Amino acid sequence: MKWEKLKPPEPDEPVCCCECDIYQSGCCCDCEDLDEAFNRWLKNKPPKSGCHSPVLGAMIDNLEVSMIPALLLLPLLLRVAALHYLLGIIILTALPGLVLWYYYATHRKKRRTLFFLTLALYSLAYMYYLFITEILPRGDISQLQLCTVTAGMIFTLVSLVHTKKGPGFVTTSLHEGHTHSQETKKDSMDLNNGYVQSAASCSGTPIEKQTTKEAPRAKWSRCPVCKIMRPPRAGHCRTCGSCVQRLDHHCIWINSCVGQANHRSFVLTLSVFVVTSLYGISLVLWSLCPRQYLMTALLYCPGVYSQSSTALCFTCAWYSSIVAGGLLYLLVVQVLNISFNVTEREAQLALRKKTGQSRLWGLVVDTGEYSRGFYHNWVEFLTMTDASVSPPSSLTDLV
Repeated sequence: MKWEKLKPPEPDEPVCCCECDIYQSGCCCDCEDLDEAFNRWLKNKPPKSGCHSPVLGAMIDNLEVSMIPALLLLPLLLRVAALHYLLGIIILTALPGLVLWYYYATHRKKRRTLFFLTLALYSLAYMYYLFITEILPRGDISQLQLCTVTAGMIFTLVSLVHTKKGPGFVTTSLHEGHTHSQETKKDSMDLNNGYVQSAASCSGTPIEKQTTKEAPRAKWSRCPVCKIMRPPRAGHCRTCGSCVQRLDHHCIWINSCVGQANHRSFVLTLSVFVVTSLYGISLVLWSLCPRQYLMTALLYCPGVYSQSSTALCFTCAWYSSIVAGGLLYLLVVQVLNISFNVTEREAQLALRKKTGQSRLWGLVVDTGEYSRGFYHNWVEFLTMTDASVSPPSSLTDLV
């Protein structure tokens, strides 16, 4: 495998995300092609050239049958890891590498994939299933604690669905609306100046010319791939094949871009998931190791391997801790970027051009271009809105 295939997508790199020549069907490489194939089939229209069965090929491609072995192996590996603590250390250490190896072996030709999203949702459902079937019958969990964990999981899923509605794509109508608003504002200013001049000429009062220094406005730029005008801080995502307003990054865990329209809900999803995971892990450890302190129970819990059920729950607590730790790091980076008013894309560009400064041990890159202070940066983030109406997402995007 060449190193170029493992490189992350470069911002604004002129490469189309819809490389249909790598698919066997040669046409149905996205959910939009699936809709078009169904429309052609319903209207008895001939399929596109080179596509023998576009509907079947697109359905198989979007179902991602290669996910089934991974979903079956995950509970099996966790049960094997629960047999002995040495097996648990080996398997949990090698599990991230196995997941990445399996992903690149089966999905390296796909730009957009539901691999990580499906794996994350399946892990969440499996952890909740073990919590209900193994921890709850022990009698150590109250109804209030159960309702809290359940509400946190539901809130996470609701926030995830809201995040998946769209990052705020840049459309041609966005630039037209911006141009129209600028012309309207300019006409109103000229009209007000005309009224002032006419009033001053009638009264004979000399007009003092006031020079007002306007704040510099960032110019719109043309995307080299989409060939459309885009607002400042927008970027082209080669994975989604579109320009996104205030593009932060393309998140493989939600199979969508994070932009101006869904950045707040993305941070909310991370926050709720991390808090719910940490709370659920603490309840599991408190039930399995009641005599140990919570901070040390994850490292030392005597007698937990005496029963297979307790050993499995303890191993899953470790697995959940690894996942929650990774997402906690991502949440910390997001909070720091918001505090400095910089996106992940802008940080990468600043590092490449050597125009930014690394702060806080490299956790954040301060470009100094848009930052207006901690308070104003957070006010801007919490009050920003989508400047255009995002196109409706397909069913596969909402999963």
